[in-house]
Amino acid sequence: MASDKWVKAHTVENIFEMDVLKAALERESIEYVMKEHKDTAYDGLFILQKGYASLFVRQQDEPRVAAIITRIKNMPYVVS
Repeated sequence: MASDKWVKAHTVENIFEMDVLKAALERESIEYVMKEHKDTAYDGLFILQKGYASLFVRQQDEPRVAAIITRIKNMPYVVS
């Protein structure tokens, strides 16, 4: 069944982006799995290659998640 299939929706660049995405997805009641790529044995070596984490969502939610990611990526940041 297509609704049970999980797909990779996004590569998360850093912990801050991950926190914002988690909050947005939880607010929308969207199930997700965040697979972090940190490895203490290699002190984060693979983060440069794979990104900080991979975001997986149910295939049926992918269009909604893509819209949320686009909205977050386009948010202006205030630098003080």
